[in-house]
Amino acid sequence: MMQLEEKIWFWALGVIPAIVLCFFVLQIWKHKTQQKFADKKLLKRLSPNRSLFKSILKIAVLSLGFACLALALVNPKIGSKLETVKREGVDIVFAIDVSKSMLAEDIAPNRLEKSKQLVTQIINNLASDRIGIIAYAGKAFPQLPITTDYAAAKMFLNSMNTDMLSSQGTAIDEAIKLSKTYFDNEQQTNRVLIIISDGEDHGEDAVSLAEEALKEGIRIFTIGVGDVKGGPIPIKRNGVISNYKKDRQGETVITRLDETTLKNIAAGANGVYINGQNTDAVVERIRELLNKMDKTEFEAKQFAEYQDQFQWFLGFGIFFLLLDIFLLERKTEWLKKLNLFNENL
Repeated sequence: MMQLEEKIWFWALGVIPAIVLCFFVLQIWKHKTQQKFADKKLLKRLSPNRSLFKSILKIAVLSLGFACLALALVNPKIGSKLETVKREGVDIVFAIDVSKSMLAEDIAPNRLEKSKQLVTQIINNLASDRIGIIAYAGKAFPQLPITTDYAAAKMFLNSMNTDMLSSQGTAIDEAIKLSKTYFDNEQQTNRVLIIISDGEDHGEDAVSLAEEALKEGIRIFTIGVGDVKGGPIPIKRNGVISNYKKDRQGETVITRLDETTLKNIAAGANGVYINGQNTDAVVERIRELLNKMDKTEFEAKQFAEYQDQFQWFLGFGIFFLLLDIFLLERKTEWLKKLNLFNENL
């Protein structure tokens, strides 16, 4: 596993496009100035060994040098020692609705982005619990298995979108079925499934499956995102709304938050329904519920020691900068033979 110690130094990579821009501006200025001075044939006679390729190569090498130095400042670290630690916590699986109805903007910025914000804030307030992520629409798809790696969970969470599953619809029952495979039967941890959805359920067995999940020790909390008044589903092109989803009669589809379904699912698994309008309120409520649950001790592997890797980037950075110094902008004999960019024409 890799850690980045000083991420702020990534801004130094901004030097590279500035160098490239200055290079092209300089080349344009030189070309215009030379045209005023003499024609192309005379310029070739006056400076026959000038090489455009060498100039481009120098800029490429210089850019690589600065990139390596910037990464050296960031100081990547690689985990070198893995150890097993004992923790106490709850196993939590987040099932996130990624159906098209989650694009509705009746809650800012839209239902799916609001769901991501809620899950991110819940994760930020966890201590030693294990988490997993499921994405579902018409089908359920395992996104992240049970883990203590919160950083990886956030990365997978950010990549979720409504195009990741081709099967459309909202089958909450499929998410409940899949969640059962996430929990380790050998370690009898307290198990929680948190369903984040607008409640539009095209399945038929969600409540009965929730009751079955409770028998297996899984409590289900549901979080509703959206507005009971509903809103249209936008169709965007290049980030701009071009139309709204319509039904077969040509009428604009209005999707509404179905709190009744979500409440019934939660009740079937001895859980709680929470309206997702207020992020802070949701996070606090989830924290209260988890704190009331008994914590189970389990073993988890984590990296205990990390080794600095900046020296590799520093070495390559110095190498490229030295190489740039010794690279002349004049043609060499081998370069003349290659005739890159038809420079001898």
